[in-house]
Amino acid sequence: MSTFDRYAPFIQDYIYQNGWENLRAVQAAAADVIFNTDDNLLLTASTASGKTEAAFFPILTLFTEDMPTSVGAIYIGPLKALINDQFSRLNDLCREADIPVWHWHGDVSASHKNKMMKHPSGILQITPESLEAMLLHRHSAIGKLFGDLRFIVIDELHSLMRGDRGGQTLCLIQRLCRLAGVNPRRIGLSATIGDPRDACEFLSAGTGRTTIVPRLPQGGVKWRLSMEHFYTYPPTNPGAPTKIHGQPPAPALPTDDALAPKTDTAPKEADPGIGYIFEHTRGKKCLVFVNSREECEAVTTTLRQYCEAQHEPDRFLIHHGNLSESYRETAEAVMKDEEQFQTTVTTATLELGIDIGRLERAFQIDAPFTVSSFLQRMGRTGRRELPPEMWFVMREEPPEPRALLPVAIPWKLIQGIALVQLYLEERWVEPPKLDALPYSLLYHQTMSTLASCGEMTPAELASRILTLRYFQQVTQEDFKCLLRHLLETGHIQRTEAGGLIVGLAGERVVNNYKFYAVFQENEEYTVRAGSEELGTIVKPPPAGEKIAIAGHVWLVDEVDYKRHMVYCEQIKGKVPAYFGEVPGDIHTKILERMLGVLCEEKSYPYLMKNGEARLAEARTAAKNAGLAGKNLICLGGNMYCLFPWLGTYAFLALERFLKLRCGKRLGIKGLDVSRPYFIQFVMTVSERTFWEILAEELRTPIDPMSLVYPGEVPLFDKYDEYLPEELVKKGFAYGVLDVDGMREKMLRLCERALSGATEA
Repeated sequence: MSTFDRYAPFIQDYIYQNGWENLRAVQAAAADVIFNTDDNLLLTASTASGKTEAAFFPILTLFTEDMPTSVGAIYIGPLKALINDQFSRLNDLCREADIPVWHWHGDVSASHKNKMMKHPSGILQITPESLEAMLLHRHSAIGKLFGDLRFIVIDELHSLMRGDRGGQTLCLIQRLCRLAGVNPRRIGLSATIGDPRDACEFLSAGTGRTTIVPRLPQGGVKWRLSMEHFYTYPPTNPGAPTKIHGQPPAPALPTDDALAPKTDTAPKEADPGIGYIFEHTRGKKCLVFVNSREECEAVTTTLRQYCEAQHEPDRFLIHHGNLSESYRETAEAVMKDEEQFQTTVTTATLELGIDIGRLERAFQIDAPFTVSSFLQRMGRTGRRELPPEMWFVMREEPPEPRALLPVAIPWKLIQGIALVQLYLEERWVEPPKLDALPYSLLYHQTMSTLASCGEMTPAELASRILTLRYFQQVTQEDFKCLLRHLLETGHIQRTEAGGLIVGLAGERVVNNYKFYAVFQENEEYTVRAGSEELGTIVKPPPAGEKIAIAGHVWLVDEVDYKRHMVYCEQIKGKVPAYFGEVPGDIHTKILERMLGVLCEEKSYPYLMKNGEARLAEARTAAKNAGLAGKNLICLGGNMYCLFPWLGTYAFLALERFLKLRCGKRLGIKGLDVSRPYFIQFVMTVSERTFWEILAEELRTPIDPMSLVYPGEVPLFDKYDEYLPEELVKKGFAYGVLDVDGMREKMLRLCERALSGATEA
């Protein structure tokens, strides 16, 4: 029997009505696994390849043959917008078969939720946070709601595999299945999985099932890809915002599809990269991706100023996680409207699979941090038979004439090329990053379990929590340490019978609607230097790190987390890469490919005129400095620059290792870090002695706890502030710092430096 014949009649009708002449390979492969095995399934196929239908066509067919007596399938989506989008699509599909589709998140009406509670059936679409709220507040109803649950479909699986949110999702699934007494099959959907083995392990955790990954034919997909470079200039009046007078500070560019290089006619206060975007979005429907909420606001404001200066109607929308629901929904509705040609400036909130219609091109300002993010953003275009199209816009301040390393390197440009090349050459995508010691999530799930289940003995609580697969690296001693601290701080309390319940301090946390999420909200901190208020930042780094604000670089002296205050002093230097944000975790493989970009002679067909010229300058500077054969470059006198080509958290371990373990022996002073690219410092020893001492120290066992600064309590994740200090330090040392990755790579570099071999 063919796959089509096996489908339920209403699905066959749906396929006819949509004019599909044949099934896609992903649909046939998914049907084979779901119909003919009892295994889990991982579907990895490009964006808009029909993965959702591929999963639900066979699931719904099975339901019509034997209707579940409760909710039969849960669809877990990472974004409310994605769930809303899929809700309408699934409703259209299920209406004729009379299979209910329910969606459940913070913006769904209580009446809709109450209907599902009275008649649990069909498909439930929900976010991890709403599933947390359901387990917390409707604990006693879980058996009735999910007693015949057969499938859990996790969309955009890759987005849940790099942090605590994925761990929370696994914990919630495991808790729900225990309460309902079920072991449903799991189906993961993603367009950007590299090595599927790690994803299979993540998906299957705790099920006792294997996961099948169908091999799908890889059709050749043509990309329209360009990457251009622009210099930006500070405002004429330093410290004041750039103002636009009369004509926009943008070069006069043609408005057709030609990728014209910038001219030199723009005034120096212009940001020609933004002008380039302004001209090449006119009359088109586009997305402009940026890497932070703050930049999203700034870029949108500048583009709207260009509209005003050119006497054009405003054609730019904005979309990021801190906007109100109405703002986001307005942007989504306009983008879906085939008659409107507007452009939305966005962060990662529009990176995932919500269908926003026929997009003509995407822009990316500066390099994203991951190959995965690049592929997701690229995949937002290329629907409706158009090729995927992305234009990179790389910007930097012009270096001084005759500048030497490291400022002669356009790091964002090199990083962007490396990201693209890694995928084109190796089809490489970042592996999952699941913290080995997720103590912040441990607090969260402990409090959630106590709040939902009521009084429990310490042994019962430990049995519930430590048997969750995600906490397999957490010891009983760690958990006892946590419980003792929570008792001392009033987050939990002991009853007369010796049981544990949520305490007064814990109730304030658990009863807040923000408790459902384990990701850190963008809360603003006021930055002060002495009596002067400098502005606000989101997610401040710990004391001893640097920040950029008000046009200068500042060293953080103290962070007051309760009052949301940051105290700092002005210094010279460059700003490090993002600190503590998962998207900013650049993999070591990307840094190593960046070195290859600088040292190889090949050209890249997507690199435009300015980008080619800037890359040639950087390669000349790298060649003159001998960067292909050396990792330690003398900048003159006793000033040196170290290029370790390490990923963010291995780099972080190295800088701490140099300060705390090697600093005195090397006579290092004035350590100036630009994470994760280079470290500048003054030292009193020779280059050879540097490598000899470094090798000697690296061969001595390294306790990761020794790389935590004295007195430092590195609050990294959302609930770290409620943990005992020893667990915060341990979680940072073992879960964040990549000591093993640093040690392995640096020992290799030491051996090559001391043997005189090339250090690539």
